Amino acid sequence: METDKRESLPSLISRLIKEYPSPKTTLHYRGPVQLLVSTILSAQCTDKRVNKVTEKLFKKYKFVGDYANAELPELEKDIRQTGFFRNKAKNIKNASKILIEKFDGQVPNTMKEMLLLPGVARKTANVVLTSAYGVIEGIVVDTHVKRLSQRLGLTNNNDPKKIEKDLMDIVPKNKWAQFSFLLISHGRKVCQARKPICNKCMLNDICTSKTNLT
Repeated sequence: METDKRESLPSLISRLIKEYPSPKTTLHYRGPVQLLVSTILSAQCTDKRVNKVTEKLFKKYKFVGDYANAELPELEKDIRQTGFFRNKAKNIKNASKILIEKFDGQVPNTMKEMLLLPGVARKTANVVLTSAYGVIEGIVVDTHVKRLSQRLGLTNNNDPKKIEKDLMDIVPKNKWAQFSFLLISHGRKVCQARKPICNKCMLNDICTSKTNLT
């Protein structure tokens, strides 16, 4: 099974690259702090909605200190449309305080340090490290990557950490960042959660789930 996965990966990756030649995060941001905030807000929320919220948010909160000093009720109101706004506001405020106290107001560029921030798990850390710094320490596993990895037979796990490990074991390290955004792009356009468009998928001949999804 492991050999089959490795043999199919080059074709899988090359087909996705042909379809999505420049995959990257669709979050709008300028600098690591804005990307960190956007990624925290993106939990259980679409990037499209996050971008709508941050268009105003980033004009009001220009520096990390603005988040650290924000009144929680006001910050909650400003991000309410992203859902789970109370936890997100608390995490953004507390993470900003830590950035000021421990990192001179800068978002750190290592996984170990990123995971010290409230609201930051490996998914968020990988997005920020990859997109803001070009530091590749793992593979982003969001809902799209989880779904497609399972459907394509690349993992049998449900836990994001275990899925990430499975993918890191078979995907070449120089493709880790690109691979995540390729799956995310394909998950949004074709391999959707409720109604995957299998008859228009360029991977349908190597997909282990197509017969169950059509």
